[in-house]
Amino acid sequence: MKIAEKHRAARQHILETARPLIGQRGFSAVGLAQILDVAGIPKGSFYHYFESKEAFGEELLRTYIEEYLIKMNDILDNGEGNAAQRITRYCQFWRDTHIDGQIGNKCLIVKLAAEVSDLSERMRTILEIGTRSVIERIARVIAAGQEEGSIGNTQSAPMLAAALYQLWLGSTLMVKITRSSPPFDHAWEASRRLLEI
Repeated sequence: MKIAEKHRAARQHILETARPLIGQRGFSAVGLAQILDVAGIPKGSFYHYFESKEAFGEELLRTYIEEYLIKMNDILDNGEGNAAQRITRYCQFWRDTHIDGQIGNKCLIVKLAAEVSDLSERMRTILEIGTRSVIERIARVIAAGQEEGSIGNTQSAPMLAAALYQLWLGSTLMVKITRSSPPFDHAWEASRRLLEI
């Protein structure tokens, strides 16, 4: 393996092993030593792989969003059923991710949005672009559902998609606060009414 490939592999390893830690504790609460410790990388070598903790955070968010969009494509674009059924599966995926004890796999957008948006303009921009991509994918499915008749609300698909995404972001915060699942039940009922499915 060439040196550049080893370097890329080590960077990817740090990102993958640190993600659950950041997902649990947040960005600011995790120090560089903890990141390197969980990755099994010698202390003091962080700056060999990332120019700063902010650069690490940027790459962590970029990688997370890329992987999330691939999962979305699998659910929304490659899944069977009509558009309403695919939106239903996406909402169920969201719920399962945050309820079934998958602490390290929880949404980094939900976990870090408020925290890093005030810390780093570059990280905020990555989140903005990422969430815009998520909403655009949802809007495409809603538009397809309106055309085929599985989604009854005929208002603007991008507006409905933004409302749906924001509804689930808010309900996820309420689940974190209450440590119970009823906010997702409410979000699902509101989603059904919003989309008329």
